[in-house]
This record gives sequence, C-alpha cells and structure tokens, in this order.
Amino acid sequence: MSTSRTPGRSVGNLSVWVTVPTYEESENIELLVRRVREAVPTAHILVVDDNSADGTAEKAEALGAELGGIEVLRRPRKMGLGSAYRAGHAIGIARGYDVMIQIDADLSYDPADLPRLLAALERGADLALGSRYAPGGSVPNWPRHRLALSVVGNRYAAFCLGIDVHDTTAGYRAYRASTLHAIDFDTTHSTGYGFQIEMTYRVLNAGGKIEEIPIAFTDRVRGNSKMSWRIVAEAMLLVTWWGLRDRVLRRLRTSR
Repeated sequence: MSTSRTPGRSVGNLSVWVTVPTYEESENIELLVRRVREAVPTAHILVVDDNSADGTAEKAEALGAELGGIEVLRRPRKMGLGSAYRAGHAIGIARGYDVMIQIDADLSYDPADLPRLLAALERGADLALGSRYAPGGSVPNWPRHRLALSVVGNRYAAFCLGIDVHDTTAGYRAYRASTLHAIDFDTTHSTGYGFQIEMTYRVLNAGGKIEEIPIAFTDRVRGNSKMSWRIVAEAMLLVTWWGLRDRVLRRLRTSR
C-alpha cells in the first residue's frame, strides 16, 4: 500500500480522507469511486478490502493507477465493518488529514451529498451524519419490514442511551480527525450497526456537536447485502448494556 500523500487535497481549509470498506463489491466499486472523485475531486480514497474473491481489490487498484489518489488496503479475511473503518481512520489520521469520511460501497448513499457533510463540519460540527430519518431524509423503495426494523432499532438506541439523534446507525459520516482522537475511536470493538451507534454515543459523551444532514437512502441494485441477524442482535445487545451501564447502574451507585 502506497504511503504517498495527495497534493492539493483540501476542500476549503479541510483535507479529506475517504474510507470505503468492501467485500464482494466488484459490481459497484468503480462507479462509487468515480462518483466520490467527482463530488470531492481532491479527496484521498482508501478501499479496505476483506479478501474479496470477485476482483474488487483489483478494480480499485486499477482505478488508482488511472486516477491517482486511490489506494487499497488488502486484508486476509472478512474482518467486519467496524474493523475496516478503524483501520481506515487510523491511516488517514496518521497521514495528517483533517476529515475522515466513511461511505459504503453499495451505492445506497449518494456521493453527491459529500459536500453537504463537509459544509456541516465547516459550520462547526464534529460529526456530520447522512441521516435517513432526520426531517427531509427518506428511504425510498425499501421493503416495509426492513424500514420498520431500522426505524424501531434507531428509536430504541436513542431511548436506551438518552440521546437526541434520529439515525444512530447511519453509515454515511464525516468526522473531524480531532474528534476521533478525543473519543479514542481505536478502542471501540463493535462491528456493523453497533459500531455506528458506539461512535455516535462517544462523540456526544465527549461534548461533540453532531449535525444530521437529511439524505435519500436507496437500496442496493447490484450485489448482495451483508446484513445479518447476528449484526442486528449485536447492536441491540450493546445498546441495552450501554444504557443500563450509563443510565441505571451509575445512578444507583451515586445514590448510595
């Protein structure tokens, strides 16, 4: 993996690093990367590939040779979404970038919204969320049972943790690097939705400002979803424990 930095890579006063986790995304990766480059031409893109057998990493490397400012971190096996983002953020921070963006490779999130997330950071946010459930956000053409599961899960997380965030599981995000330092992001252990919730919770507990940017989330057209009941269960168990630990057990201790 190259360690060179991309010159002239700022948007406003912010230098931007984009992490894209992949596993079997050869049908989507080229279009996703080209759209990210179109939306933020100076961003540096890191594809974190978990040993895809369908040529995802090779396609991303070919794009790097063609366009520059794109590299691939090849991992030996499927290691999870949270692990991929921790690895990507750590590299971007070590390179000195100001903003860490995360976006899925399945084209459910529109890269054209990236400037809106960056504008939120420039207004003072520590974390900008591409939010499906904030006023103005939408999830067109999603099956009702999936939408209901997602909405209920987010409401449950917000209730348990006592936070005012509509879309705690949003995977489309922009963080200030300084904020990731402040929350010790590399000490998180959860994956999937649990990782997104944990990061949101840590930002708020550290006194960070979150701005939700309403977006349209569209279901993938090509490739297969990586969602599983194990990922959902992990998130709900973690949220329940964090809520008990921080809102119930601590109150009991302080009341003694």
